[in-house]
Amino acid sequence: MGDERLATNIAGIAMRTPVLTASGTFGFGEEFTDFVDLSRLGAVVVKGTTLYPRRGNDGVRIAETPSGMLNCIGLENPGVEFFLHDILPRVSRYGMNIIVNISGSSAEEYGILAKKLDVSGIAGIELNVSCPNVKEGGIIFGTSPEAVRSVVQAAKANTKKPVILKLSPNITDIVPIAQAAEAAGADALSLINTLLGLAVDIHSRRPVLGNITGGLSGPAVKPVALRLVWQTAQAVNIPIIGMGGIMTADDAVEFFLAGASAVAVGTANFIDPTGTEKIIQGIDDYLVRYQVQNIKDLVGKMEI
Repeated sequence: MGDERLATNIAGIAMRTPVLTASGTFGFGEEFTDFVDLSRLGAVVVKGTTLYPRRGNDGVRIAETPSGMLNCIGLENPGVEFFLHDILPRVSRYGMNIIVNISGSSAEEYGILAKKLDVSGIAGIELNVSCPNVKEGGIIFGTSPEAVRSVVQAAKANTKKPVILKLSPNITDIVPIAQAAEAAGADALSLINTLLGLAVDIHSRRPVLGNITGGLSGPAVKPVALRLVWQTAQAVNIPIIGMGGIMTADDAVEFFLAGASAVAVGTANFIDPTGTEKIIQGIDDYLVRYQVQNIKDLVGKMEI
């Protein structure tokens, strides 16, 4: 496999390949060491981390849907201090780029998390803005340009690491959100997060998920994700990490052509734990077949 063809750089993070793992689908990376050479991944975006431990939502948290899955895990995690002192020393030895996905209830909390994670062994920070903004009456950070701006600025003021904003698709127009993030200093964008969905048990006549609604991911969301990546790529000048229903190398190539500089694999990891390795090999095969010298030469090359 030609590493020179696959090598890329996202927001200053040198990556051997342009394939990352999506937060919440790959644990902290160590769970997949029997299946994947972690050092060949562009980065492992670890499970969402919060300032304090969270037990997550009660009841059923995952439900299969046609061509996808719903989840409402509720950000269950051991908290940032446990991650720093117990998990990070263990996973650092695998030679992978580690990007930490963080969630907060206020802009100030994102700043505190960013400062705590501004340490050796962490390649970057991904801001999850699809969570309640407690100080603003329960709105979602990712639906407001002003809120996005405040979160990005708080993170950037407290870390020297690259800051990546993860965008929500649950909004009328994603472009003003993306532009607000770029203007506030975000180094890259990742999109999309999950679509809001619902499943109903017709026998009990109750919602399947304990949280009633959940995030839809998997192949069913790919056309929506591609459209949003393409729209966003026309409006910003910072790199985009595309995700949403990527199951094969062909899916990944679609995202590159639509304007993504890298891709993240999520739901596919639950179906095939070796999926990222196969996607990396498939992308390289595509580059060879079409005589593309480097993955960067494919980005945004969809012809209209």
